[in-house]
Amino acid sequence: MCAALVGGMDRLKRDYMNEAARKGVKLKCYTGKERKISKSLGKVDFVVLFTNKVSHKARKDVLSALHGTNTPVIMCHSCGISTLRKCLTEATS
Repeated sequence: MCAALVGGMDRLKRDYMNEAARKGVKLKCYTGKERKISKSLGKVDFVVLFTNKVSHKARKDVLSALHGTNTPVIMCHSCGISTLRKCLTEATS
């Protein structure tokens, strides 16, 4: 299973990836500083969007790229490891 994480903190990127690996999910991390996330998003099973650490433009870019693909998007305001854990459990169950 492959997922994308948009937002979050740079210093927690490795922790995000390790937590996803524990759940059996390959995670693509975009901290929001990348240009045109939609072009490198590719085919993912679901997207986790941390809304407090991503710009409105990046959020709109991701949502418009996923429009019509029937890909679930889980939006959370906080960006901690426990929040990611909760989102991964919700998406994989």
